[in-house]
Amino acid sequence: MADIIEQKPKTMLTGFQPTGVITLGNYLGAVQNCVKYQKDYNSIFFIADLHSLTVRREAAELRQASMSFYAQLLACGINPADALLFFQSHVPEVSELQWILNCYAYVGEMTRMTQFKDKSAKHQDNINMGLLDYPVLMACDILIYQSDLVPVGVDQKQHLELTRNIAERFNNLYGDVFKVPEPYIAPAGAKIFSLQEPTAKMSKSDPDENATISIIDDEPTILRKFKRAVTDSGNEIVMREDKPGISNLITIYSCVTGKSVADVEKEFAGSGYGNFKIAVGEAVAAKFAPIRSEVAKYLADKAYIQQVAKESADKARYIAMKTLRKVQKKIGLVQF
Repeated sequence: MADIIEQKPKTMLTGFQPTGVITLGNYLGAVQNCVKYQKDYNSIFFIADLHSLTVRREAAELRQASMSFYAQLLACGINPADALLFFQSHVPEVSELQWILNCYAYVGEMTRMTQFKDKSAKHQDNINMGLLDYPVLMACDILIYQSDLVPVGVDQKQHLELTRNIAERFNNLYGDVFKVPEPYIAPAGAKIFSLQEPTAKMSKSDPDENATISIIDDEPTILRKFKRAVTDSGNEIVMREDKPGISNLITIYSCVTGKSVADVEKEFAGSGYGNFKIAVGEAVAAKFAPIRSEVAKYLADKAYIQQVAKESADKARYIAMKTLRKVQKKIGLVQF
């Protein structure tokens, strides 16, 4: 049962919010790294469907978005033969551990969380307990699988520090129950910016549909969005701080073609912005065409997704139950 998770020296865990689509920025900045390291670690990936409940969503939309995101991860190269890939809600032991660890987290810690403050300000009509308790659930995701490493962005560093504090607090009381996780600093992934506001990060939540590229956008859509991409004054295709629009397009072209920035600048010297935007769009469309085809194949075979997700969840539950039983015994819950 646990062979897949015990054959490598360290465990790395990554959760994905089921936004429904993987953007170009997500793919180049994060997902590609996950695909690269999945064979080097005991890699555990999950769709964080429980976390997503802090914001109201239609049930059918959440199910569709979760399934689509799962299919996209498979299509990008996450391999169930090398890693676990499952839905967070399919491992109920995590929620049980959350209640226990809630009793080892303090209200002051939770109210100081920057994301709680930010999300409360954005969703004043729905400041629910899930928003406040989100970091404890995240801590349980990490600790229940005895994770060694957790890739974190700037917005999650505070949550990982809380996870470490809870683990150390519990271990100081009961012995070495949890591994205390370390942040994983991935090789620098490309930072991709909005096509309409090249000083802002590309985001699925951007209200302007022309600002973001999805890996499942078709070729005409991708070309249309790149043709409308905001550029800078002048007509030089060079990577320069005062040319954020063209610099963003050069970064994208460099990443999807494997060419160096210098080679890109040389290739398009004197060609003009219009031709360059078309070339970038065509390169991105060519990169994502096989992925889009794979996504469609997986979504047409829901039985396969169900099978691999269940198999991964069963293995994850085996690991989770071992940790949970140890915790229950340490705190004095009756076990037969």
